[in-house]
Order: sequence, then C-alpha cells, then structure tokens
Amino acid sequence: MAVGLQGNGKTTTCTKLAVHYQKRGFKSAIVCADTFRAGAFDQTRQSATKAKVAYFGSYTETDPVSIAAQGVAKFKKERFDVIIVDTSGRHKQESELFQEMVQIGEAVKPNMTVLILDASIGQAAEAQSRAFKDAADFGAIIVTKMDGHAKGGGAISAVAATKTPIIFLGVGEHLHDLDHMQDLATQNPDKQKEMAKKLEEGKLSIRDWREQISNVMNMGPISKIASMIPGLPQEMLQGSDEEGSLRMKRMIYITDSMTAKELDSDGSPFMEIAKDGKPIGLTWRVTRVARGSGTSVREVEELLCQYRMMANMAKQAGGKNGWSVCLTLQTSSRKLTRQ
Repeated sequence: MAVGLQGNGKTTTCTKLAVHYQKRGFKSAIVCADTFRAGAFDQTRQSATKAKVAYFGSYTETDPVSIAAQGVAKFKKERFDVIIVDTSGRHKQESELFQEMVQIGEAVKPNMTVLILDASIGQAAEAQSRAFKDAADFGAIIVTKMDGHAKGGGAISAVAATKTPIIFLGVGEHLHDLDHMQDLATQNPDKQKEMAKKLEEGKLSIRDWREQISNVMNMGPISKIASMIPGLPQEMLQGSDEEGSLRMKRMIYITDSMTAKELDSDGSPFMEIAKDGKPIGLTWRVTRVARGSGTSVREVEELLCQYRMMANMAKQAGGKNGWSVCLTLQTSSRKLTRQ
C-alpha cells in the first residue's frame, strides 16, 4: 500500500513499482483507491495500459475502502503475485487522510506499507514521516524526483526519525526510472549492519565515510545517486556524470594519502584544539595529505568539512558543531596556503 501527500508522485511510483516487479517475473497489478483527486483513476488507467500492467478502479464508487477491498480480492483470486494499492493524498496532513489510510489498511491487510516522499520536501520531511508512521506504520520509503535539484536531505531525516529504510529512488519520468537500493544493502550484509550500528551511535570515521562514497559510486550514475549523500556540495554534482565521478574519485585520492590513524579518526588529528576544546586551526597533517595526494590544502579542508557534516547528521545533532568546524577550517586554511 502506497501512502503520502498529494503531489509526491504516488500514482506514477505505483506504476513504476509494478513494472519493476513484472520485469522480474512477478504478475503485478495496481488498485487505484484514490477517490479524492480528480483524474487519479484516469492517470492510473493510462500509465498502467502503457506499461501493460493490470489495474482496477471505479468511476462511480466513491468509497476508497470498498474499491481497495474489491480490487485486492479480484487480483488475489486471479493469483497475482504483487498487488499495489494507491491511496489518496492531500495537500496537507488532514485527519481524514490518516483515518482513510487506517481503514484501507484494515480492509486489505497489506504485507508492506510504503511512504512516497518527495526529495525536495526539505525540513518538513521529519514531521511528515512521523505523522504517517504513527497512522500507517509504513515499513519502507521511496524517494521521488531525485532527478531534480533536490539533494534528498529531507529523506535522510525521515529515515532517522522513523528508523525506516529507503528501498527505491525515483530518478526520472519514465516507467523504468526507479533505482533499487537493495544492491547497496546486499553487497556485504555484515558490513552494512556494522555501519548501521556506527551511524546509530554517531561513531562515523573518515574511513567509514570513504567506504560509503565508494559504495555509492558503484551503484550507478553519480548525478542520480550521489545527491543522497549529506554534506556533498552542489558543485560536486554539476556537469556530466563523468565529471562528477572524477570529483568524487579525487576525494578518494585525498583519503588514500591519510594514515590508518587518521582514517579511523573523527577528523580531530587534522585540527588544532584550544584549551576550551574548540578547534582553532589546522595541523601540519593537512599540508602533508595535500602534497601526498597531489591536491590543494583547500580541497583537503573541503573534504574534512563534508565529512564533518555527514558525521553530524549521523549524530542528529543539528549540524552546529560541523558548521563551527568548517568555518574554523576555512579561516585557517588560508594561513596554511600562504605558508
């Protein structure tokens, strides 16, 4: 069962999901239980027909619970493997929407409820995801519109707030523009469990950060995937996928010039710390890493800032410490550059 606010791309995503599973040999169908939005059933009918996916809906029935129950019963009787129920959305979080979701859930008893989340939602993602979690207890998130300029930071907040995984990314308007996140999760399950524990405890080292970037680079086009990484600047994603890939590889080269102690640290070996515990500048290690990697002090500084931003997001500390460190690094890097 797919839930979410209106405009997040639920109907399109439902068709993409059906196509995804149908390509893998599963008999898939869509039930349009969205009776609130005018033209919702027409959109489902058109997209499902184009995708050659079975669908069910009604122009006359106004009760979404009844439509959902009828559609699921029909496709179960016809032995469909995957039945996707598209529910109504709203422009804002209305009590009627949540009541309707609960009623549909009780009627069809879905194996999984999925929250469809717009990548551009920003800071509202946490509150929205919590509200839907309380009402529908969704078990997974699909982030849509990742082909735009949004960096998906809100999606990361939703994951943290609800402890729910992202399973797909919507990366375009075409029916096949849906990237499966399981590829990353199943590369090394034990390693991912270890990483999840570190993120939960807020213990993310530079080595861990580098490993996540390397994994993401192996998943597909940088422009579609890398925007999910907190802390990466917009400039990193500009230009072609090849250019973006080269920029990220340059970041890997920088970490290759770090010692084991530096990689396993939280970045503190690169900072001069005052008696009050606040960073006041950069150490000689930054210059050494820059020379060893064939990059500049500025590039090493930017890498450390990006790492700190992601580490702070893992700690869910609001990023205040990260911004403080970045500002200090930017000031002190000019001094090192002149040396």
